[in-house]
Amino acid sequence: MTFHEYGKQNNRNIVLIHPSVVTWDYFSRVCPLLCEDFHLIIPALPGYDREAPNEDFTSVEDISARISDYLVLKGIEDVDILYGCSMGGSVVLRMLADHKVRVKNAIADGAITPYQLPWLITRLIAVRDFMMVSVAKAGGLKILEKAFSADEYSKEDLEYLSGVLRFMSYKTIWRTFESCNNYKMPDPVPEISGHLEYWYGDKEEKDRAWDIQYVKRHFSGTKLIKIRNCGHGSMVPLYPQELAVRFKMLTHR
Repeated sequence: MTFHEYGKQNNRNIVLIHPSVVTWDYFSRVCPLLCEDFHLIIPALPGYDREAPNEDFTSVEDISARISDYLVLKGIEDVDILYGCSMGGSVVLRMLADHKVRVKNAIADGAITPYQLPWLITRLIAVRDFMMVSVAKAGGLKILEKAFSADEYSKEDLEYLSGVLRFMSYKTIWRTFESCNNYKMPDPVPEISGHLEYWYGDKEEKDRAWDIQYVKRHFSGTKLIKIRNCGHGSMVPLYPQELAVRFKMLTHR
């Protein structure tokens, strides 16, 4: 797992964890807006790291531990903002539960939480998700253009997604969905000392209903933030300026 860092001269830090079917450069539009004021730490997760093309995705638990260990090794005892989207949000929640680093502010943006369903049902869901992404991988840009025809993504954005799909292995696709749907959390989840926000787009509100209930149940005091005109994982690429403003406001609250 490769860690990309910008603004190392700054005292305040932000850890950014990307979702699935993108690489760390998912944050390329927001980095220039933040690196003047913050030390940005962006891991390229295994299976999505172009500098380690033979490495496959492992698990939410393994990745969260490796990110925490890296921060501890670098002497970063406090994280000002820990942000993760979708799969990255799953990693954020697991890092909070692990308590290996102190997190002042955490944002789980459309985070996927462990399904509270029978084992067989969770595997059937993972198979469905695997098949959908595998079809997109095989079909390339034409499939993506049909799937995202009603959204705000440009052809350049869809070409980027198509390129990432070609890079991803089928093992990474399977492990991503199997792990995000079924990763283990401590029972009970330990209390966290920092501030946690769960963000979700108004266009994905129904899809995130279970995740919202899970976070409310296991992370008391979570602040729910509904983002207007957003679908799943779309705030970073579509509204980077708004994201940067929200980050800066959060560190001054």
